[in-house]
Amino acid sequence: MTESLPSDLEIARAATLLPIGEIAAKAHIPAEFVEPYGRDVAKIDLAAIEALRDRPTAKYVVVTAITPTPLGEGKTTTAVGLAQGLAKLGRDAMLTLRQPSMGPTFGIKGGASGGGYSQIVPMEILNLHLTGDFHAITAAHNMLAALVDNHLHHGNELDIDPHSISWKRVIDVNDRSLRNIVNGLGARIDGVPRQSGFDITAASEVGVVLALATSLQDLRARLGRIVVGYTRGGAAVTAEDLKGAGAMTVILKDALKPNLMQTTENTPALIHCGPFGNIATGNSSVVADMVGIHTAEYVLTEAGFGADMGAERFFNIKCRVGGLTPHAAVLVVTVRALKTHSGRYAVTAGRPLPAEMLQESPEDVRAGADNLRKHIEIVRSFGVQPVVAINAFTTDHDSEHAVIREIAEEAGALVATSTHVVDGGEGARELAQAVIDACEMPTDFTPTYDLSDSLVTKIEKVSTGIYGAEGIDLSPQAKKDLERFESLGYGDLPVVIAKTHLSISSDPTLKGAPTGWRLPVREVRLAAGAGYVYAIAGDMRTMPGLSKSPAAHRIDIDADGNIVGLF
Repeated sequence: MTESLPSDLEIARAATLLPIGEIAAKAHIPAEFVEPYGRDVAKIDLAAIEALRDRPTAKYVVVTAITPTPLGEGKTTTAVGLAQGLAKLGRDAMLTLRQPSMGPTFGIKGGASGGGYSQIVPMEILNLHLTGDFHAITAAHNMLAALVDNHLHHGNELDIDPHSISWKRVIDVNDRSLRNIVNGLGARIDGVPRQSGFDITAASEVGVVLALATSLQDLRARLGRIVVGYTRGGAAVTAEDLKGAGAMTVILKDALKPNLMQTTENTPALIHCGPFGNIATGNSSVVADMVGIHTAEYVLTEAGFGADMGAERFFNIKCRVGGLTPHAAVLVVTVRALKTHSGRYAVTAGRPLPAEMLQESPEDVRAGADNLRKHIEIVRSFGVQPVVAINAFTTDHDSEHAVIREIAEEAGALVATSTHVVDGGEGARELAQAVIDACEMPTDFTPTYDLSDSLVTKIEKVSTGIYGAEGIDLSPQAKKDLERFESLGYGDLPVVIAKTHLSISSDPTLKGAPTGWRLPVREVRLAAGAGYVYAIAGDMRTMPGLSKSPAAHRIDIDADGNIVGLF
């Protein structure tokens, strides 16, 4: 935040860590369910869910945000700071957060462990491999891809239409050159040539399956339901049909267990799963929340991007699967984001903010405030109390924070300013108290749609009720897709709308809270294993590329063997 503030890596290394067994004990997790993974991380056996069931149930709080700039507005660090702030007020908290993908870590982000004095530690372990869960997802996904091509090579007994195969391979590296490939080239024994490609591991349906599974047997069943393509007669071909679900489950058996870590102030945190937030659920795992819900007074989880995306899927999908009812939602807002939504400034990932954007201008903040109002409305539409968290930067001005506070209170939200990055939990006391107050307010949690609604109706309800669109425009292909999925028996699944995260609308150039627009649905795809249908409303990249100067250029080891360059 300031030049005098040590780097995130320096702060993380200076933190005094407690033995992981003590962190587990603080969370009331019996030692027999704690599987140490080195000195500072442990896997938690899922048997802990049943063992903890008689303990009191925590208040369940999701941390989301307004529509972010390309820089992100600090949901993770706010969640960490909030947990530490609750501890300062004498309240026990458990964090359940997403796991970083190494692709973005070596791409633009350079790390995703929080920031300043509100981080998950050790940050090197968190950002680099952790316990290998992403590698297990990669291996299980690619095992199924190998079985698909092997089936074609050995005669295609199931009569799979090669042109219908949607199951690509994955790798946890940003590599644009792998987006489109032809595999099976070479001699006849090298396989059947066909066009395919790679996605990044965080975009794998296997990762979403892992995030939504409630038990090992549920994981096995979900993997079996994954659809890889269709026969020439139009029937779905599943991982079960290819006899691959069992092997995939074996690969993922340990990856299903959430990872226990701690914050810079020794608050327990379960780090587990990190599916994409634009094409998938964008939430950490259900099992982590099922463990955490009986370990503390407050469970704080994080949903990707804005309330229109990650939080919508948290409410409409994750809460349904986990059977948990949310008590409050924290909306992270920054001055820079609202200034961006004024339409007067352009923010680019990896580049400093425009100098004029740092000048005091409550007028610019007010000009972008419709975005904040809309996100408060989105949260309230689910019957949940919103708490606006002003993630304060040292370049902000008091007059700008005053505008945010005024607008949030007028919209019926509680509001607090937080300086957790600079001050840790001490700087989040006001936010922690606001969350405590919100959790005591009555809730009437109501999802956006009924599962019995048609797929078209579900898409319409999210588009109009959450995004504020006037309606949806289905392409001929999308109509055909929806009819096929209904006929195949997938009509009772929830929906995900794959769209840009840079606008509430489907157009990334539309800032604020756009009105008078319609959602264009180009095609609809099926994620039968994860358990949803997703509509494509934009050009979604599932394999990022590297910039001219990626973080990988800076990440290294020094003369003493210490990792440098993470931030």
